[in-house]
Amino acid sequence: MSVKNYVLDTNVLLHDPNSLLNFQENTVLIPIEVIEEIDRFKRDSSERGQNARAFSRALDRLREAGRLSDGVSLPNGGHLRVLFNGLPDIKKPEVPKANENGSSNGHYHGNGSVDTRILAVSLQVQDQEKPKPTILVTKDINLRIRADAAGLPAEDYETDRVKLQDLYTGIFEMTVTAEQIAAFRVDGFLPLEVKGYFPNEYCTLVDPANPKKTALAKVDASGKKLIPIHDARDGVWGIKPRNREQHFALDALLDDSVKLVTLMGKAGTGKTLIAIAAGLKKTVNDREFRRMVVARPTISMGKELGFLPGSLEEKLNPWMQPIHDALEMLSDLNMGNE
Repeated sequence: MSVKNYVLDTNVLLHDPNSLLNFQENTVLIPIEVIEEIDRFKRDSSERGQNARAFSRALDRLREAGRLSDGVSLPNGGHLRVLFNGLPDIKKPEVPKANENGSSNGHYHGNGSVDTRILAVSLQVQDQEKPKPTILVTKDINLRIRADAAGLPAEDYETDRVKLQDLYTGIFEMTVTAEQIAAFRVDGFLPLEVKGYFPNEYCTLVDPANPKKTALAKVDASGKKLIPIHDARDGVWGIKPRNREQHFALDALLDDSVKLVTLMGKAGTGKTLIAIAAGLKKTVNDREFRRMVVARPTISMGKELGFLPGSLEEKLNPWMQPIHDALEMLSDLNMGNE
């Protein structure tokens, strides 16, 4: 495998300060413009500021192994170099200007921004270190487009991205006979002939001769047999599950032996509603707990919390509104059932 040069953009390091270690045995290049941009984020109170400080500390530790401009070895076997105005034998990158007729007098011309300078340095590295491949890694889609237009390969940083299909679902299907389904309902359990299932993993028993004939079950604590789940067809605090996933979620939430439940799904699939309904049942109806605490992280999709108008309570309203809506809906449903 040939060694490659990976030039990292600022947004990659702000996204993952440990990204230096995710390029195997290749050479990681960081332009000095990126270091300058990182420095401007260090006082930020957000996650970006925290990542900027973490990267600066990691870079300072690597400095003990040698001069960053000459290059230092990384723990993963790779190599790191900080480019101060390009490679050692290259002058400060100048962005070629357009001629009077509008054509460029160089390989690339831009607006003189930081992105332009990073792209200019990357192109110089590509030109000086042929035939070694040079790749610009950035999460900025427009910079990737500009790099491609200038003849420089560019990639998004996806090393830390987890694909949904690779996650543990906690659900599986098992093909059984109609007699086995009947025995499961009578005996209250079904032995597992195949090992490797996790405790509390949920299962749908399906009869291939009649696919509509199914039964919902879960693996017991020993992992050796299937047992029935909580029957929530009559509803919990006025909420009735509409599919097997909601049945499974309610069973996990109402099972005292399960101390932590993680629900994942698209918006509108009932995660918040089901969780609050189960909490109200355990707290109000069953009296197993004195109070129910709802915590919601203030991870903004738009303006930061400090920029929102009003008092602290008013600032938190956008984050807590879905909880208030769910409580109001459940209160109305419960009153209607009384």
